[in-house]
Amino acid sequence: MRKRDHNPLTNAASLLICGLLAGVVVAAAAFPAVAMSGLAAKAAAETFDKLPTELTVKRAPQISYLYASDGKTVLATMFDENRRDIPIKDIPLIMRQAIVAAEDHNFYQHNGVDMKGVVRAFVNNSNAGTQQQGASTLTMQYVRMAISYSASRPRDVVAATEDTTARKLKEMRYAMQIDKELGKDGVLERYLNIAPFGNGAYGVYAASQVYFGKKPKDLKIEEAAMLAGMVKAPDGFDPTDPEKYPKALDRRNYVIANMQEIGAITPEQAEKAKAAKLTVKGKPTPNGCVAANKNQWGFFCDYFYRWWLSQETFGATAYDRERRLKTGGYRIVTSLDLQAQQGAKDGVERSVPTGKKEALMVAAVEPGSGRVRALATNRNYKLDNPDKPQNKLSTDPAKRRLGIRGTYPNTTNPLLTGGGDIHGYQAGSTFKMFTMIAALENGYSLNYSYNAPNIFKSDYVIQKNSPAACPGTHFYCPGNAAPNEAGRYTMWGAFGRSVNTYFVPLEQAVGAEKAVEVAKRLGIKFTGKLSDTNSDAYLAANAESWGAFTLGVSATTPLDLANAYATVAADGTYCEPIPVEKITDQDGNNLDVANPRCKKVLKTDVARAALDAARCPVGDRSSTSKCVGATASAVHRVVGKPVAGKTGTTDQDKTAALVAMTKQYSFAGILADPDWPQTTERMKHEGKGGVNPAVYEALRDAMKGKPAIDFPGPGSSSKMVQGDEKTIPSVRCYSLDNARAKLKDAGFEVRTGDGRVDSSCPAGSAAGTNPDGKAPEGAQVIIQVSNGKDNKPADDGGGSGNGDGNGPGNGNGPGNGQAPSPPSTPRPRN
Repeated sequence: MRKRDHNPLTNAASLLICGLLAGVVVAAAAFPAVAMSGLAAKAAAETFDKLPTELTVKRAPQISYLYASDGKTVLATMFDENRRDIPIKDIPLIMRQAIVAAEDHNFYQHNGVDMKGVVRAFVNNSNAGTQQQGASTLTMQYVRMAISYSASRPRDVVAATEDTTARKLKEMRYAMQIDKELGKDGVLERYLNIAPFGNGAYGVYAASQVYFGKKPKDLKIEEAAMLAGMVKAPDGFDPTDPEKYPKALDRRNYVIANMQEIGAITPEQAEKAKAAKLTVKGKPTPNGCVAANKNQWGFFCDYFYRWWLSQETFGATAYDRERRLKTGGYRIVTSLDLQAQQGAKDGVERSVPTGKKEALMVAAVEPGSGRVRALATNRNYKLDNPDKPQNKLSTDPAKRRLGIRGTYPNTTNPLLTGGGDIHGYQAGSTFKMFTMIAALENGYSLNYSYNAPNIFKSDYVIQKNSPAACPGTHFYCPGNAAPNEAGRYTMWGAFGRSVNTYFVPLEQAVGAEKAVEVAKRLGIKFTGKLSDTNSDAYLAANAESWGAFTLGVSATTPLDLANAYATVAADGTYCEPIPVEKITDQDGNNLDVANPRCKKVLKTDVARAALDAARCPVGDRSSTSKCVGATASAVHRVVGKPVAGKTGTTDQDKTAALVAMTKQYSFAGILADPDWPQTTERMKHEGKGGVNPAVYEALRDAMKGKPAIDFPGPGSSSKMVQGDEKTIPSVRCYSLDNARAKLKDAGFEVRTGDGRVDSSCPAGSAAGTNPDGKAPEGAQVIIQVSNGKDNKPADDGGGSGNGDGNGPGNGNGPGNGQAPSPPSTPRPRN
């Protein structure tokens, strides 16, 4: 095939001819239906050489690809137009030859405008009764499409294709300049990247995928011919439509014959290509999260999508950011770890299969980077079909009566990450971590010893005679789930056994507002309106009176909970949760928005001390740990590597939670009913239907093939372990006034306990203190008042009863460390 060299004389002649023909030939050849007056033709000829030659071309919309963290596995694609530009080297010669054969035989002989074609069309169109011909070249067609894509107003799009002499002349002028600047390969590259091929495919790359499921470089002659033939009328020659299939076949064979005619293929190749069956093997490219390549990836994809729309880097408004995502042609390597994700999904389905009304939600975050590694739940990520609904009626009785359906098995709600109407779920005693950190920051050590009563009468004021109040009072009185939870504990032991009546007094001594402030630093959000006195936002803003906070009555999501604990595992470095590792634009630039955003929020020694205690609940320990019991010892046994974490349950087991982590992953799972937070079902921890196996089995699977990395300990001689607490002086059998004076002189805040305890000291005198031994300067010390009846050791400073830090706060049932929420702070969640 002969290629034409750009020759100044040839170009000059073309300009002259175009000018002469502009008034006469163009009108008849290019616009057979339009007649021009002689005056208009003359004016067109005189001004042709003055038409603009610089064509500003915007990039056509490009498809964006989301990959897993391996950089290979495609999770999803997002686009307004399914197009991916590729360089000419990736477009095979056979495809280039096919489009020339289909659209412009003289492509390599002209300089953007085929004057022979123009003259031929003019002569043909001048004869009455003949079929009208056009004279557009490939270059002119490209100009037309480029102007249309670059238009910023609808009327400019219309102008780019309207049947007028002015448009045609401008198109010809641009074509000659573009042919000169880009050369033939440059024109073909741009044409084959912008042309529409039907079924949502734009450009040859997308067309090859949609119709044949392959890359352009792998196209056969008959496949290239079919694609080239479609450009003229993508809908009319659609091979996927049975009624149009014959036309598509005829058009393909026409192109094959033309390829032979121009010398692109031999007669033998042409016959073989025509004999090949026209088979379409590909399928439309999936678009968006509901069409993710695996349904279980939909929830992660949705989280990524919401994250993208929140990033100002991509535009001033959510609409602008969405357009950038769907037109910008980004290559996005997400943070989704396929091994961790599959482990999480398998663990969820083994415990609570899809179709159950309870939602078992598991999220995983990488400590030190905030990268979200897994999001799995027992739901299908899809919209329920209202015409043929699969979702069952809502578990909420009020909604059920109205015929409203629930969110199982199908939903697109962000159950794991929050957003919209999803604010989260109570996570129970997992929130004791925030109180423990606040205490460590304020002078308390892991060795801090406190004699936890069965029921603790706090100073927190709630509604009088509520179920959470001490009988006949308005004081918050949390308890434990079993009598054997009472006793003396260090912080290790109290965290390991999840003793409510250790942590509420500790929160009271430190200040609930400090525990809340720690939670905020670690990324826990408090939603609702400040004007709503029952909202988490209001309670957090007035946290000094929020006694139940340490027992996890605030809503959170599995993602935020996992990330809060990941902060502790990362030596106190908080990183915003982020769903990406790398974002590359069309020009190969890596965007900074994908980088982790981290800051130090805890001192390293505080974080390490808290984590040392967090090894106790999950059956692990360090050389420093003084663990007493564990609420989820199976975690260490199953994972088989250094682990830390915490269990949590709300009042009447309405939710159940577990955090389990290594140095590489922080997993958090919550079992709840998203449709009806006040559910009467009891959520389980262990066994079939429980949250614990799903979490620790997911962690086990994620850790396969990865090294066991021990958590750095606080050091046996560190201040976090031994503390620099002051000795509490003995005031046994002192008068109350003298006991108060002695304790205040020693630097402690003093409170006299309610009620009296068995003691051999005179009735009304001091039987002892709680705590005794040591406490930070300024800490609250409770004087226990003797009843003078016995010489048993003093028991508590607040009252009597039974309970268990591994259950509801009134000692009225099993659970995992959650006091009932006071009526003044009801917990319904939507």
